[in-house]
Amino acid sequence: MTSFLPEFKLLIDGVEYTNKTISNISHQSGRDDIYTQPRGSYLRCEVLALQNENYPIAINNGLTLQVKDSNDNWVNIFGGNITDISVQVERSGSVATTINYAILAVGSLAKLTKIVFDTNLAQNKDGDQIYNLLKDFLLNSWNEVSASQSWSGYNSNTWANAENIGLGEIDQPGQFTMEQRPTEPDYVSNIANRIANSGLGLLYEDSNGNIGYADANHRQTDLANNGYTTISANTALFSGLANTARIADVRNSIVLNYGNNYGSQKTSQDSQSILNYGYKAETINSTIHTAADAQTIADRFVALRSNPRYLFESITFPLNNSELTDAERDALLNIYLGQPIRIIDLPIQINGGEFQGFVENWSWRTSYNELFITIGLSPIEFSLVSVKWEGVSASEYWNTLNNSLTWETAIGAVA
Repeated sequence: MTSFLPEFKLLIDGVEYTNKTISNISHQSGRDDIYTQPRGSYLRCEVLALQNENYPIAINNGLTLQVKDSNDNWVNIFGGNITDISVQVERSGSVATTINYAILAVGSLAKLTKIVFDTNLAQNKDGDQIYNLLKDFLLNSWNEVSASQSWSGYNSNTWANAENIGLGEIDQPGQFTMEQRPTEPDYVSNIANRIANSGLGLLYEDSNGNIGYADANHRQTDLANNGYTTISANTALFSGLANTARIADVRNSIVLNYGNNYGSQKTSQDSQSILNYGYKAETINSTIHTAADAQTIADRFVALRSNPRYLFESITFPLNNSELTDAERDALLNIYLGQPIRIIDLPIQINGGEFQGFVENWSWRTSYNELFITIGLSPIEFSLVSVKWEGVSASEYWNTLNNSLTWETAIGAVA
């Protein structure tokens, strides 16, 4: 058991506000459900000027919020740019006047909704297309660098790319070949989302505010290499904990239009699911290029969604809870989209007492000397069709595996 008192570091345009009063922190990141791409994250916070200080905070300033972990290391929990500032008098008296700077900052994905791309994209794998789409906006060339910039900051840079202003890890080349894109103007966010949806991948923001892309196999690889973060529900807030399955999530018949101008078509169905839950169809327009990939996508979509799965509405962990180990708390501080998490010690009515899945969204909030994280999860079956025994880590113990596991299929088994 360990005690924890959150320590925050707020950086705005490189200026540290750690020694100022930072309050009312709230945050949201990730996606609403498994059918959508993530939206731009946001952070709201307030900085108090207790001695009537005039802070040089401006629109579009870079903002980073960090929290100190159990090893006294600063961990980024948000990176973005300021979009809204409200400056108001909090209180005033004969001794001093207190000014409140209420700040809203958004993550990098929000930038893509304001940028128009009017060039073609060559036929390529999904990861390569995403990279080629984003690099022109997120990697500066030398003629785009400020004339006042010193050479000392470029020791490891090449002539091709002078500055990275928001490009994160991109899974390249990706898993599926995408159709070439003709030269026609559209928002970068629309183009990127179409590529990601077609390739069963995800755009995301990392904790530094950079935009990344996880391809269709990213989660399976991460799970096989690193296993689950296992956390006891006994350290969470039980009130309101809910596990929900919805017939609306079922898709058992897919018509996938693909190729040039979506002129070709592939279909896939699950007859048993149709018999059990009725006909639940969907038509999808995809930029997939080949017929074989189109059929694979259609089949995989049906395999992942032909049966309802229980989803966590949310689960909230107070990081001040002394029952959390340092390892569990640090894992939550370093949360990321797609992180494999196993929740144990649940009530028996909630998924039989154990839930295995991936992080889809999370939010931070504070109260006096407290820090809370609320996590939304999807069951592992929504992302992985099947993980076979040969894909299980060699370091796995038998007693950590799900009791309902059979030899034939090991869906969601690895830890």
